[in-house]
Amino acid sequence: MKQAVISGTGLFTPPHAISNEELVEAFNAYVELFNREHAAAIEAGTVVALEPSSAAFIEKASGIKSRYVMDKAGILDPQRMAPRIPERANEELSLQAEICVAAAREALARANRTPADIDMVIVACSNMQRPYPAMAVEVQQALGIEGFGFDMNVACSSATFGIQTGATAVQTGQARAVLVLNPEITSGHLDYRDRDSHFIFGDACTAIVIEARDAAVSAHQFEIVDMKLKTSFSNNIRNNFGFMNRFDEAGVGQPDKLFKQQGRKVFKDVCPMAAEMIKQSIASAGLQAEEVRRYWLHQANLNMNQLIARLILGRDATADEAPVVLDTYANTSSAGSIIAFHKYQDDLPAGAVGVICSFGAGYSIGSVVVRKL
Repeated sequence: MKQAVISGTGLFTPPHAISNEELVEAFNAYVELFNREHAAAIEAGTVVALEPSSAAFIEKASGIKSRYVMDKAGILDPQRMAPRIPERANEELSLQAEICVAAAREALARANRTPADIDMVIVACSNMQRPYPAMAVEVQQALGIEGFGFDMNVACSSATFGIQTGATAVQTGQARAVLVLNPEITSGHLDYRDRDSHFIFGDACTAIVIEARDAAVSAHQFEIVDMKLKTSFSNNIRNNFGFMNRFDEAGVGQPDKLFKQQGRKVFKDVCPMAAEMIKQSIASAGLQAEEVRRYWLHQANLNMNQLIARLILGRDATADEAPVVLDTYANTSSAGSIIAFHKYQDDLPAGAVGVICSFGAGYSIGSVVVRKL
């Protein structure tokens, strides 16, 4: 089989940033409105008063200081607490396809490729803008790519699962080159009225070009050495929004139609699973943990990443070994580990080994070992 390489990456960053302080100001204004509106019920004990939040609480709980979003005003409006993005006509390029195209152009440029070199497009992310037509096919048309495309969803591990799918297509000769895209508009499924989760997510889109090593011409090549995937069902991270919601009117608009998680259970379950997966990937590649130069981990929670690194290395990882982007991007779901990879790869010397690892709802875990060429 052919050897597959990652030859280019791209990143779209939304135009609006929200600091913890701005988010907390809006949230606390909503809390004040809610408690005032329900004062009688709160006094009677039939409604629980909401508690305010703080920037210090958010940073301690997650390591997040700010996030980028597609719309800022709607999120910070205490009367709305959700993005305000107008629908587009069917004849217009959809928003999710638009950010895919932006990230794809940078990835293609870094790979020194054009759309004519791509045979396969995968849009892999947690939330699709619509069920069909596939976002990948719309992106394919927008870029002028021949061949085929399809969507896939493995929640926060969508990017690594997409890499595995794309690399396999290259290895078997099904495609000369594959474009994997991760357009995460996670602000759309976040409950900004929930103190425990309103700060978690940000928006972004990443892009990855995968092609055969013997044909690659990029100056940014990473050989894919090993890939491992794992899923294990859990309800601890869940979003019940879907087309069947209209079957039961009682559920319309309920909180479970947005992102919900039991954070402590997720932390306890996922950290050892992710660490073990990474250890297996490293061993399968014939390496020791100490030989891995960099870990591009899923950017969901700083405390999780620190624990996973300790479980792998037996010590705390340095910022150079496990770079962090969630402080400014927050959790961008499947895009997170790829943002870290995109921003922290050019300084590595030839021969350096790294691991891209994502983990999240499902549970799903993907680990990809790469070597700089």
